Amino acid sequence: MSEPQLSIRSSKARDLAHALSRRTGQPINRLVELALERYDQELRADNIRYPMDAVWDLADEDLRNIAPGTTSNHDDFYDENGLPI
Repeated sequence: MSEPQLSIRSSKARDLAHALSRRTGQPINRLVELALERYDQELRADNIRYPMDAVWDLADEDLRNIAPGTTSNHDDFYDENGLPI
């Protein structure tokens, strides 16, 4: 039975994999496994953050600074018919 295959259509990835294989003597499939394992460990350790994470952190910080009972419905800008004052 043959091993499952992974096909990556990227000349940059191919070039990097071949260069690392020549430098280390490791087969390309092992290098890919090592790279993916390392990336997984970094993500699990939260060492790598995505730009959107910073946005969510700012939103959480702002929420902590909002006084209890504050709303965002802006009722004070509209009359009883929903028209701007």
